[in-house]
Amino acid sequence: MADLIKLRKANAERWTVAKSTRNVASIARELVAPTAKARYQDVSAKTGVPWYFIAVAHERESSQNWKGSLAQGDPWDEVSVHVPAGRGPFTSWEAAAVDALVNCAPFAARNKDWSPGGLLTMLEEYNGLGYASRGVPSPYVWAGTDQYHSGKYVRDGVYDPNVVDRQAGCAGLLLAMMALDKTIDMDKPVVAHAPVLVPSAPVPQQPSITSPSPGSIGAAMASIVKVVLAFFKKDKQS
Repeated sequence: MADLIKLRKANAERWTVAKSTRNVASIARELVAPTAKARYQDVSAKTGVPWYFIAVAHERESSQNWKGSLAQGDPWDEVSVHVPAGRGPFTSWEAAAVDALVNCAPFAARNKDWSPGGLLTMLEEYNGLGYASRGVPSPYVWAGTDQYHSGKYVRDGVYDPNVVDRQAGCAGLLLAMMALDKTIDMDKPVVAHAPVLVPSAPVPQQPSITSPSPGSIGAAMASIVKVVLAFFKKDKQS
């Protein structure tokens, strides 16, 4: 079990000295672009999670694909199959993002510590604490900086110390974003307000004898039965 207090301290110390080792400026520009930022800020206003946290998580989970859910990259207009599974379908990317932050572990909307150590540790929790349990920097956070060299879970439960994560890590993305957007201040995070809690996505009702699918033969038969029953009830009352 990872010690979160120790992990926050370690991530805060890494942040103070971290230097980028990859050029991720083109990705960062897409994340801070006005249209994208507005969408992230909309979700931030509903959850209390800083918009730049949402932006880098979006990049890691689905390479900023607006058709992929913030939770795990699955299509948000379908029921998710990857962890967290069984979420959705949703009506928009924003609705799916709010659900991911409010209703799914690690419940980022409940976080109160958005200092560098707190924010980076929440991002690490978002991906999983397997790296922290091994005492190594998480590539989800640190890939593309001098704080990470190698080591990656190549599939669930299988860690290879020699594999290098080629996807941009969240810390490196944040460094590049801060160079482009001066409103991002990791030392003075601006959080919109307390999250607006939303219920979990409803589970679609499966067709049954008592609740047939509209337009089906079952629905037609049910309508006929209702008419017959109504006729006999009226006749009995006459």
